[in-house]
Amino acid sequence: MREENNRKVEKILRKAIERCKKRQIIIPTYKQMRNPDLIPEKIREKLKKIGLWDLNSLNLFRITWKNEPVESGGGFGKVNYIELPSELTGVKARIIMLVGKFFPTGSHKVGATFGPLVEKLVTGRFDPTTQSALWPSTGNYCRGGAYDSYLLACNSIAVLPEEMSRERFEWLENIGAEIIATPGCESNVKEIYDKVDELIIERGDSIVTLNQFSEVGNPLWHYAVTGPAMEEVFQAEKKENQRFRGLFLTQGSGGTLGCGEYLREKFPSIKVCAGEALQCPTLLYNGYGGHRIEGIGDKHVPWIMNLKNIDMVVAIDDQPNLNIMRLFNEKEGKIYLTKELGLDYQFTENLHLLGISSIANLMGAIKVAEYYEMNENDIIFTVATDSMQMYQSRIIEEREKYGTYSCTKAEICYKTDLAGLKLDNMLELSHYDKRRMHNLKYFTWIEQQGKSVEELDAQWYDDNYWKREYAKVDEFDEEIIEFNEKTGLLKNL
Repeated sequence: MREENNRKVEKILRKAIERCKKRQIIIPTYKQMRNPDLIPEKIREKLKKIGLWDLNSLNLFRITWKNEPVESGGGFGKVNYIELPSELTGVKARIIMLVGKFFPTGSHKVGATFGPLVEKLVTGRFDPTTQSALWPSTGNYCRGGAYDSYLLACNSIAVLPEEMSRERFEWLENIGAEIIATPGCESNVKEIYDKVDELIIERGDSIVTLNQFSEVGNPLWHYAVTGPAMEEVFQAEKKENQRFRGLFLTQGSGGTLGCGEYLREKFPSIKVCAGEALQCPTLLYNGYGGHRIEGIGDKHVPWIMNLKNIDMVVAIDDQPNLNIMRLFNEKEGKIYLTKELGLDYQFTENLHLLGISSIANLMGAIKVAEYYEMNENDIIFTVATDSMQMYQSRIIEEREKYGTYSCTKAEICYKTDLAGLKLDNMLELSHYDKRRMHNLKYFTWIEQQGKSVEELDAQWYDDNYWKREYAKVDEFDEEIIEFNEKTGLLKNL
């Protein structure tokens, strides 16, 4: 049986190599995504004639935080990030956000989806000639998956809730993905899983499910790329006596929190804090519900989330979040921020770089900085997962619901929803708080998704479990290099 399986894997791998050779597809390594200086010069030259969002396989090499922030023909430079001034945040600590706008598709999720698909492609576990990549998601993950699938010459299926933004569906249609809308909103993940189960029964081996909540390639990419990017920005930005004090990220799939594993190794005393929607407080209160902060919190605990590495959980209220969205994007809101708070005009013009979940990350970072009494010597990091590009319809919806915007509304929003953030709905975690949250995995992953209790226990009791998972990054790089060598494309550049 083992020999038969090995022959099957080798056959699939040969087909994948031939497909990539025919389509001229070269796959980047994690090291190259972390440090684009390692990308072959001829590829960098070709990228100068390619748009950031173009459906060109060379854009796989733009899955990095270091793209030049232009729409077309850009090269590579420093990490893209924005610092939020204390005049806006109201806290002494420095809050720095990595900016996802300048990835292909406008979101770093092209990185989170790269790992799960490429790992299977280069190891003979995905046949691009006969199988489709199935991306169960609540938004950007299936967009990233559809994009990476196209660049890797693979068919894709996107499964996402019907109440996600109209822009997401339009984008998926334009890229040619098969789209399946499931009942509900951001937090209706079980309905997505139910549809996936139906598709597996209906289509069998013709699909390979790449679940963002259970594929270790998701947090692995952030461990290998996002964590080092934050470290690099910190080293460049820190002043005398300043320290890397904290990380706040809305948990969503738990993927981006993978960078916290890397950062814990480099800065052992940091506070790693996870956020979720107050309307769906699963970690905080074992709660449930629907919410409107697209990209976070989904009524279950992701399999790939290491609860032992989390120091605090914070719940973010969704209506204040959407109020701040208008403050940052309506003309009158930006006028208020420049005239009344004295913020730089160019800074306010760049606030569109923060999408809805990015604003939640900002709100959480402020609350964490206040809670831990961080001062001017402290730097806390977070991420702007995407920009407002996919949420313009949400602004229109808020206008229709609450009327036109004014400077008075802007002032009320700032003083109430941003400067008025309170230290509520926060929990600094004890050992047993973490254990309670970890135990919630049982109900989704053991009872519903077929994972083993033995592995669930290993995640908690085996101190080396997560170290082994993240150590795989070097192994995957070796497999990518070997795969590229077999296509022979690098030699012919």
